[in-house]
Amino acid sequence: MSAHNSVFKTPYRAFLFDMDGTVLNSIAAAERIWTTWALQHGVDVESFLPTIHGARAIDTINRLALSGVDAKAQADWITEAEIEDVEGVVEVAGAANFLRSLPKNQWAIVTSAPRALAVRRMAAAGIPEPDVMVTAEDVSAGKPDPAGYRLAAQRLGLEVTDCLIFEDAAVGILAAEAAGADLVIITSTHDHPIQTVHATLAGYDSVAAQVAPDNHIRLHPL
Repeated sequence: MSAHNSVFKTPYRAFLFDMDGTVLNSIAAAERIWTTWALQHGVDVESFLPTIHGARAIDTINRLALSGVDAKAQADWITEAEIEDVEGVVEVAGAANFLRSLPKNQWAIVTSAPRALAVRRMAAAGIPEPDVMVTAEDVSAGKPDPAGYRLAAQRLGLEVTDCLIFEDAAVGILAAEAAGADLVIITSTHDHPIQTVHATLAGYDSVAAQVAPDNHIRLHPL
């Protein structure tokens, strides 16, 4: 846990969570699929793989500007391959129990994955499915655009600035910052230390959620 304690003193109306790298770890599966794809398209794997995390597949492919490539068709192929391969997809420490402790109408998932893939990975990792889940199909602009987080808050009947966002990837952090919300960065799926001004947590087994009589939630360190 970082020494940045402001998020532990602030009451929030809801918690909004990224999925991959934040409540579950799918890095091994994702990198297997994307490595196969990159080799098929002559893309340098070593420099490419760090760019895939947190973004929609179609945005990742479009960013490469490859000649003659149908980005939507390729993104659909990636999604189908990832749905088939969930080997090694596991929860981030304590995530499932932490999410189950939250009131159902006060948390949401905001992911760059398509809904079918999100549901598949969450089931594989034992992550409960929320009432509100914003997926790749729900927004015209993926992260780092804040549209997904704003939409999740709207579906909960809230302002996004009344929510605490949990993220891990660079594009997601930018989206949360652009939304104007407070932010916690989950670090356990990163190979290298993250330099950030935001609060950090390795996992969820060192925190609890406290719900006040006025229905505000506080993140409480254990």
